[in-house]
Amino acid sequence: MPTLLGYTQHVKHAFNMLLPTLLITLWGPTTFAAEAPRSAYFGDLHVHTTYSFDAFIFGTRAGPDDAYRFAKGETLTHPAGIPMALKKPLDFLAVTDHATYLGMFPEMFDAESRVGQHPLSSALREAATPADRNKVFQQIIPRERGYIDFEDDLLDLDVVRSAWQEIIAAAQRHNDPGSFTTFIGYEFTAGGQRGQNLHRNVIFEGATVPQIPFSRLDAENNPEKLWAWMDELRTDGIESLAIPHNSNGSDGWMFEATTRAGTPIDIDYAEQRLRNEPLVEVTQVKGTSDTHPLLSPNDEWADFEIMNYTIGTSFLSQPQGGYVRDAYRRGLQLAENLGANPYKFGLIGSSDTHNVAGSFREDDYWSKTGMLDASPELRGSVPQAATGEYAEPAPVRRFWGASGLAGVWAEANTRKAIYAAFRRKETFATTGSRIKLRFFGGFGLADKLADAKHEVSEAYAAGVTMGGELTATGQSDAPDFLVWAIRDSLAAPLERLQIVKGWVADGETQERIYDVACETGEPDKVSHRCPPSGAGVDLATCAVNPGGAAELKTLWRDPDFNSEQRAFYYVRVLERPTCRWSTWDAIRSGYKPRPDLQATIQERAWSSPIWYAP
Repeated sequence: MPTLLGYTQHVKHAFNMLLPTLLITLWGPTTFAAEAPRSAYFGDLHVHTTYSFDAFIFGTRAGPDDAYRFAKGETLTHPAGIPMALKKPLDFLAVTDHATYLGMFPEMFDAESRVGQHPLSSALREAATPADRNKVFQQIIPRERGYIDFEDDLLDLDVVRSAWQEIIAAAQRHNDPGSFTTFIGYEFTAGGQRGQNLHRNVIFEGATVPQIPFSRLDAENNPEKLWAWMDELRTDGIESLAIPHNSNGSDGWMFEATTRAGTPIDIDYAEQRLRNEPLVEVTQVKGTSDTHPLLSPNDEWADFEIMNYTIGTSFLSQPQGGYVRDAYRRGLQLAENLGANPYKFGLIGSSDTHNVAGSFREDDYWSKTGMLDASPELRGSVPQAATGEYAEPAPVRRFWGASGLAGVWAEANTRKAIYAAFRRKETFATTGSRIKLRFFGGFGLADKLADAKHEVSEAYAAGVTMGGELTATGQSDAPDFLVWAIRDSLAAPLERLQIVKGWVADGETQERIYDVACETGEPDKVSHRCPPSGAGVDLATCAVNPGGAAELKTLWRDPDFNSEQRAFYYVRVLERPTCRWSTWDAIRSGYKPRPDLQATIQERAWSSPIWYAP
């Protein structure tokens, strides 16, 4: 059936119990919220300030208080003088500065301090150009990653403790239960010598936190030691979770089939990892880690914001073991063979901004690394005026983007309620748009919802939500799934809802993409693809073709369900295409878009999965 923006009549279709069918409704947001026991909240759990060594090198001088003010709606100034502001405030935020050398670089910039006498401190103070700043950055990276063969004469733990206390104090100052939530956190920055990324953000539930963060310096680049430390904290009443990010740049290290030492994964490892890492950051400025075209050749939307390099290098990153869908498939096999699944995690997005303020819009993009990529010329989206050639000081920046946000469903905008949502994995990720996404599953759910006055409340009572598990109860019928997305009124309309399925058959994992709701009508029952939408973008002006849906909703049943096959299901919702930031840069600078970059982008959101166990 066609959809119309603003159409609010409640339309119900009979649910066919033999075949999956489509149900699209366009209820207004008020109805959507009024019947729900939980509301959608949006935030950023990955923000760097002047206390991070790299942010300081890049020119950022704003601190944690500034990060919270930006999130609450205040306009800040970029290190290059660009105004940075949100179209609407966020609901929650965590400042997550690097624990390694936390707060050291502002101290190094002070020539009168002890560390200010260090040769690297002199080089830092004298760095006047992006090239100078990058040179200092390259000198500190071996120290930060732990690959030096001499005693570190730079680190001062008293400075680290002082900066940590200020981060805690800022979070406490800005936490406003019911209106705006802050979380105390930091980044654990582990990895390999060739930039293999094993970074995690550690988020604490409340105000009781350790005296000093546990860093890469303590863990010898092994996240398993971080989990052991977090387990020890729990015995003292300090609750936390760790959120891996940029698995796309891990060279396959993030979701390995073995431990860091190369030994087989056992039940203890699986349980400890899942206990400490219930979430993964699937999208951010340094690319998206849903899947890769080499891992999902039959997914037409797999080639999306791919960053093919390890972090801070030009080394190619191996896809296998580096993307979340591949991890979900690997987790199914481990569950089948081991009886435990370390990769049963939910999804969020966040920014990883090093400018204090996340850039979430393609048409208002200030990138990530301060003075190093503040202009279109520096990030390589337009030629340099002097030479007519594209600058390539760091080619990887061309593949960064204006992403992303964490979405949660929670009873209230408080630490307790939002953290509980993290723990139960009732979370979703977006590339910056504030798409509201719901996902429920249950056996016989369609029957129970047929005459329900409030579908969402009934779905909570009769099924499981995203992050949950369905277990067979001696029946062979497929479970029903309720999928519902509402567009961001300040972003593009919706084009399609999809379910991504992975399963185990004959000892091997497989995957399939189903379009389950479309702006143009029902998907084809054989190809499971939507009819053409006519979506398009004028690359001379970034004007988009009219059309799209305000809401998409469906009750869906898996036509290929096998009750004996372990499986996962998660939702991906796509907006209509719009211009990418690099195209906006080019148009505003009077150039044609760079031909070797994607000209458009389909903003999207992903739900945490629902798992099925025989």
